[in-house]
Amino acid sequence: MSEISKITGVVLAGGKASRMGGTDKGLQELNGKPLWQYVAQTLQKQVTTLAISANRNIATYQESGYAVYPDRLADYPGPLAGMLSVMQHSDAQWFLFCPCDTPFIPDCLVARFIEQIETSPVVWASDGERDHPTIALMSRQLLPLLQDYLASGERRVMVFMRQAGGHSVDFSDMKQSLININTIEEIHNIQRQP
Repeated sequence: MSEISKITGVVLAGGKASRMGGTDKGLQELNGKPLWQYVAQTLQKQVTTLAISANRNIATYQESGYAVYPDRLADYPGPLAGMLSVMQHSDAQWFLFCPCDTPFIPDCLVARFIEQIETSPVVWASDGERDHPTIALMSRQLLPLLQDYLASGERRVMVFMRQAGGHSVDFSDMKQSLININTIEEIHNIQRQP
């Protein structure tokens, strides 16, 4: 396994957010701060550069100073399209992807992924009960495979990553850090917690 360095962290904020009534999920505020900023601040400490995958409110995300990349494929074809677009725009060798709706991701994400990646071109987080394939460390070498997969009409993240020879990394000891927020009600419930 060659040493992994110079990782580009990517906040995935390009979805339709249908369970949030179609509002831009990344811009929804938790305790006065947009969800995407929680993710960016945690990733920033672990990666070389940071980028945002977004398809709406591009100017708002650009105000952060980070590079913002919209999908090159039409009609919001899912997280893999955002991953592909960032990989096509950046020359990084490794990418740490994380959705904008996971504000509590751990500071040890990169360290644990690298520790357990072995020879795999991609690894993703598991909380012990379910996989979180959009919280993933992926090698640039998967770019042609990902292009072909999406061109075939496939969209399923987990299927792609398994086909690519990846495996999950256990985060069951910090399961709460992988919680994702899907509705406005969930934001309100978290804000009410002490």
